[in-house]
Amino acid sequence: MTVTASNHSGATARTIGFLNWAHAIDHFVILIFPTVVIGMAAVYGRTYSEMIALSTASFVAFGVFSIPAGWLADHWSRRKMMAAFYLGCGVSLAIAAVAPSLFVLAAALFLLGVFAAIYHPVGMAMLIDISDARGRTLAFNGVCGNVGAALAAGISAALASWLGWRFAFIIPAALCLATGFIFLAAVQDDSHRIGKRQTTAKVPLSPRAMAAMFGTYIVISLMSGLTFNISLVALPKLFDERLGAGVSLVEVGGLATAVFLCGAIAQIAVGRLVELVTPTVLLIVVVCLQFTGILWASYASGTALVVAFALTMAAIYGQVTLGDIVLARFTADAWRARIYAVRYFLTFISAGIAVSLIAALHASGGFGLVLSAMAVFAAVLVAAVVAFALVVSGAEARARRAVQPAE
Repeated sequence: MTVTASNHSGATARTIGFLNWAHAIDHFVILIFPTVVIGMAAVYGRTYSEMIALSTASFVAFGVFSIPAGWLADHWSRRKMMAAFYLGCGVSLAIAAVAPSLFVLAAALFLLGVFAAIYHPVGMAMLIDISDARGRTLAFNGVCGNVGAALAAGISAALASWLGWRFAFIIPAALCLATGFIFLAAVQDDSHRIGKRQTTAKVPLSPRAMAAMFGTYIVISLMSGLTFNISLVALPKLFDERLGAGVSLVEVGGLATAVFLCGAIAQIAVGRLVELVTPTVLLIVVVCLQFTGILWASYASGTALVVAFALTMAAIYGQVTLGDIVLARFTADAWRARIYAVRYFLTFISAGIAVSLIAALHASGGFGLVLSAMAVFAAVLVAAVVAFALVVSGAEARARRAVQPAE
């Protein structure tokens, strides 16, 4: 029995390791183009607004295809869907690397968005299912995603500067393909579990409470998605414009990486604090900090801009982790992938909107207008989170009363 338990523990740790690595890769690959596009604009003789618009379909696919990915995972196999994630991203990046025209490049980016959409609904459902300490596990997983996003700017900028923009795609492509084959060999098949997953949530909700909770969560997902994706896509170019003359592409990428890593610190803190403080209370605090950071960034430049965005990114990533923790309490494992699919569909479908907004607003009024729009989205997010917290606290109070013995 000891050997069996040890084998199970080892298999679980191995699967969690692959899921954490996948989260890092997911955010890395989707953010390669927003960094290398700064240099590509000069190569192709196009403006930044024209070039960044090429990634619109990619970010739209990143959101839209999370819905079928979650459904397939619940009805087919989460393991096989994760293998498709690794291998599909690798193939898409390889096509982007050898693309002979901007049209083919845009098509490859769209395909990348399709396969990158798999991770969040499928990987998060797998992680919650096998984790014994959800707060810390989800927090560390969030850190891995944050590190992936952080390294995307620095590594992609370095590869594009030293070897050319095509190598910024081909090297990650090889890494994704290799990992996909290793994953298939190392992680056990889970097809036998279909139909046997838990169908009861940790905190059951009445139909009315469920409708209210998911209604407010739709607004939260859309608003947080807009602020999250505008920050991710625009940050390298924002630093390029507002940090002063003489700042190289590599330095811009390095500073963007440092700012993204601030989110990792916040997620580690959130993983600990959630064991001591009510998650919904933490969520309110974090979104208020996010709003404050965006307002500050609207008027800042130079070093102050870096600090303001460090606060903003820390709050954004802390909010993402807290949202996953809260949602897990109200969803059963049997349909959790589909619920996360809806959540991330709303979050990432806003990425396509974000790219279009950046292009349009930047062309009209520069980053001052872009940051003003972010501040409006953040204010709506604060209001939605407060409403969500009220609904959730009421549902949890009723659940506690229901389990108390009659006097």
